[in-house]
Formats: sequence, structure tokens, C-alpha cells
Amino acid sequence: MADEDRADETGSVGRSRLVTLTLAIVAGIILIVLIVVTTMYFTGFFSDDKSTEVEETILQLEKEAEATMQRAQELALGPKKETLTAPELSRFENTYFEIDRKLVVNIRNSRKVMQVQVAIMTHYDERVVANLEKHALSIRSEMLDVMSRVEEAAIEQPGFRKALAHDLRLGINSVLEKYEDFGGVEEVLFSEFVIQ
Repeated sequence: MADEDRADETGSVGRSRLVTLTLAIVAGIILIVLIVVTTMYFTGFFSDDKSTEVEETILQLEKEAEATMQRAQELALGPKKETLTAPELSRFENTYFEIDRKLVVNIRNSRKVMQVQVAIMTHYDERVVANLEKHALSIRSEMLDVMSRVEEAAIEQPGFRKALAHDLRLGINSVLEKYEDFGGVEEVLFSEFVIQ
């Protein structure tokens, strides 16, 4: 009898272990299934919005491709020319003033005569032109003095007219600075230039 009790105890212990093991395996499988299903749920596997996500991704890729294409076209054209805009305050407007009478002088140590018509350009306002008119006689006298210093050899030199214009500009500005404390003449131009 004692053997039968032991056999019953061993059989019931073996069955209870088998039941416990079976329940543990089933609980593990259920837990794994729950984890997989939960993960799929939170990653959007069961969601019907996948088609809209795909469409949005396609639209985004199309926009990026278009932007890349535009950038490639810009690069193919080369660098753009940049235009600089100058503020109105620093932009100079040229004002011209022509001396009424022609200047005629004898060329030094020569029988030749030089006759010129002179125009003056300034970047400043009308005050410079008004000063030119106001001191016309002194300016004319100074220009005649500058021109009378010209020798025949100088006429043959390249750049003679530019050098004479430069000397006349310095002479005119010196007269204006003497009487008005400001010159303002930027260039002397010749509208007529004759040497006979």
C-alpha cells in the first residue's frame, strides 16, 4: 500500500508539473503574441492611413527632385551677375558748362596759333556753375596764361590735349579756391581744338 501511495504521489506530482509546464508555455506564447500585436499596433500596421503616408512621401520626393532640377539648371547657367545699387546720396550727376568765347593764344617760340573752345564738367550742384560765371574774367585770364606757356615741341607729344586739359583744370580750380574757397571742377573738355 505504501507503494501505491507513492505511485499516486509521483503520478500526481508528475501531472501537476506537466500542467504547470504546459500553463507556463501557453502563458509565454500568449505573452509573445501580445507583445507582437502591441508592437504592430503602435507601429501602425493595422492603420488604414498607409496609403496617405505613401502619397505624402511621394509628393515630398517630387518636390525635392524639382528643387534639385532647378538648382542644376541654375548651376548650368553659370554665376549670376550681381548688380550693385548705389544709394542716391553717393550718385554723382554731371553738370556741364561751356565757356562763351573761344580762347586764342600764340604758341610760345612759334608762328602757330592755338584756338580752343572749353567746356567744364562738375559733379557738384549749380553753385560751381554760378561761381564759374561769377569769376569768368579771372578764369579766362588764368586759362590764357596756362595756354600761353605751351611750346611747339609739346604739341607733338602724345597726350598733349589731356595734359593741357589737366593744367587748365588745375588753373580754374585755383582761381575758384582763391575767391570761393572751393574749386569743384572735375574735368575740362574741348568742344573745339585748332592749331594753325
